[in-house]
Amino acid sequence: MREDRGGGAGGTPPGDGRSAEHSSGTATAGLAPWFAARLALFFTALFMVAGTKLPYLPVWLQWRGLSTSEIAFVAAAPLFLRIFAGPAIAMAADRWGNRRQATILLAALALVGAALLGIADGFWAILAVTLLGALAAMGLMPLAETLAMSGVRRGGLDYGRMRLWGSVSFVAVGFAAGAAITAYGPGSVLALLVVGSAVTFSVALLLPPDPEATSSSGRSATIAAIGKSALAPRFLLFLLAAGAVQSSHAVFYTFGVIEWQRQGLSATWCATLWAVGVVTEIGLFAFSRSIAARLGAVGLLVAGAGAGVIRWAAMAFDPSLGLLLPLQALHGLTFGAAHLGALHFISAHVPPSEAATAQALYASVTAGIGMGLATLAAGPLYAALGGQAYMPMAVLCLAGGAATLALLRGVSRQN
Repeated sequence: MREDRGGGAGGTPPGDGRSAEHSSGTATAGLAPWFAARLALFFTALFMVAGTKLPYLPVWLQWRGLSTSEIAFVAAAPLFLRIFAGPAIAMAADRWGNRRQATILLAALALVGAALLGIADGFWAILAVTLLGALAAMGLMPLAETLAMSGVRRGGLDYGRMRLWGSVSFVAVGFAAGAAITAYGPGSVLALLVVGSAVTFSVALLLPPDPEATSSSGRSATIAAIGKSALAPRFLLFLLAAGAVQSSHAVFYTFGVIEWQRQGLSATWCATLWAVGVVTEIGLFAFSRSIAARLGAVGLLVAGAGAGVIRWAAMAFDPSLGLLLPLQALHGLTFGAAHLGALHFISAHVPPSEAATAQALYASVTAGIGMGLATLAAGPLYAALGGQAYMPMAVLCLAGGAATLALLRGVSRQN
């Protein structure tokens, strides 16, 4: 997409890192009071739902009588719906110019979808209601990211300090949901989803106005302009780089715990290893401002790709528990650094009027096309190769790293 000339040679965005340090003293005054706190609370609420849905919705679906194949279809359908619906929703929000109001409407729709699950009966009804909720959810995260990055650019705020509360919430709610299922049975999953969705809607009402999105600025986000920008070679190269690195997690997300159990690890150790990855992700977000200032956006993507090559290649050889702990710590780079670099690249190179659309395109490539295809491939790969299925994921990171280095050369030539 179009370049914001304020970015540095490494892709460091204006409003973050070095530039943020110079601007925060004056620009923060233009933001709504408690801007960062309200965004942090919104990320917390969003991940209350994610921390329940991702691990435990299949448990509830099984309890409701769906077969294994039907559960897999319900889980996979939103990934492919995201490819088209996510960018379309975000583009509508950009065109409208009122991203806060769009977020409130989507949060209300998500709450309706969660409530309707309670009365949906049978596979097709459950699938339809799940897709309704997914439509809302796939718009909420890009809009939240866009609001947060507006605060970074306009007020010199620290994105990571806002986003890390989502990771904390994900871990805490995951443990709480597991305890609720043990105590009250799988039916408690729906109650937790409804409560999380209600909290998300309530917090959405408290969100501050977007300092960059107005009805007048939204008019500049024409469909033709957004389409032309989205097809720009540099933006496509960025999507390839970020999508490859994030999609390389497919084998781990799908079969990681199964493989650890095959190696003889207890459920407690499996949960601990997952926690190690999330804790390092939280640590990266806590210091993201200084890290982004030092590495730049593209440098963060390079770090994520390089760490992915090491992590997945090592995981392919059944490492011992002593090695699994530091390998899991690399999650802070393979997911955290790559995600952070992607957001800062968008911040530096995409006009504010198109920011939500760019965020949604990034999400649709990483969590839609890339992750969907990689997850479909993970099944046959793991069936044929076992733990060696991690090796193709290392190759995927090599491809992402090559695309990132090409992106770095292109950014350097233009600065």
